Amino acid sequence: MRSDTKLDRRSRNNARVTITDLSQALCLTKGTVSRALNGYPDISEATRLRVVRAAQAMGYRPLTHAQAIKTGRSRSIGFVVELSQKDAHRPFLAEFLAGLTQAASYEGWTLTVATSETEADTLKIMRSLVQQQKADGFILPRVLWQDPRIALLSAEKIPFICYGRPKNYENLSYFDIESELSMREAVQHFVDLGHQQIAYIGSATHYAFSHHRRDGYLRGMNEAGLVPDPFLIKEGVVSAEDAAEATRGLLALDEPPTAVLCATDTLARGVYEVANQIGLKIGSEISVIGYDGSPEASAMWPHLSTFSIDNRKAGVALGTMFIDRIREPDAPVVQTLLQSHLCRAGSTGAPVLSPEQLAHRLAPFQGQLIHSHQNSGRER
Repeated sequence: MRSDTKLDRRSRNNARVTITDLSQALCLTKGTVSRALNGYPDISEATRLRVVRAAQAMGYRPLTHAQAIKTGRSRSIGFVVELSQKDAHRPFLAEFLAGLTQAASYEGWTLTVATSETEADTLKIMRSLVQQQKADGFILPRVLWQDPRIALLSAEKIPFICYGRPKNYENLSYFDIESELSMREAVQHFVDLGHQQIAYIGSATHYAFSHHRRDGYLRGMNEAGLVPDPFLIKEGVVSAEDAAEATRGLLALDEPPTAVLCATDTLARGVYEVANQIGLKIGSEISVIGYDGSPEASAMWPHLSTFSIDNRKAGVALGTMFIDRIREPDAPVVQTLLQSHLCRAGSTGAPVLSPEQLAHRLAPFQGQLIHSHQNSGRER
């Protein structure tokens, strides 16, 4: 009897499909089928795919608990979301998890998602998921510059892949977007439009990406022959409200910026808020570029120029990297960098005012700006 006939017949049967059924249908030993399903490196890729596809066609579902006891693996990717990190996940989480789930499902794995309230809670949950064999390791989103999750998992030899590059990343496997290159591109775009006074609003410095994006801005300024003015750099800004206050400080300067580069789209929303309050025309009197390609970028008016990130693709890549790591734990670290794409929109344009003219234009709003201006440490 042909194996495809066996597959079809068994898939229509209500009985639970077993390793034995797969073995008989594929004319392979039970050991080969089991090792293929568990991703052992001694099984060829062609055989592994043949077994996985047959398992999917026949509706095979492993007994997860028994399998975990036997192999020491749960065939599950762990992912812990820390809810206390304000706005740290919302712009990308849904698409990212969709990609991660896609990668896991393709290989017959599952995704275990947990939430935590604090950093200490995150570490406790990670340790518990591994001890209970509910996860073989973790994808680490929004990597911190000095990340306690990395310290814990490294010390306990628990597999992980970083989404981002922490302070010391040379010996770590990671997937990341080369956002420093994006920031350099953004500065050059501003310069090409005619801007010279270019400000930067950066995110909280405990995030790794914040360091890379700031460094990209600084390098872009230097490459353009512009001296970065420390009063034009606002870091540690997390929310749109904080970004609005930072923007007021920037606009209160003697020579306010005609262009503002933001580390995230959320921060750009704060720039929009202030500009709209005082009637400053975005795209001409002040230009703005964000980063993330989030839905809110297209909801702003004029639409925000931003760097587009394919978060679903990132999820697929990280899931695949993690499963490969489990299959070959002694393989060299894998470090993947992709570039983002600048989506130009109405928020950028040639400056219609010089910094001096912009300061004069803003003089009637001095009362609204002066408080933040004084906090910036530079008197008018």
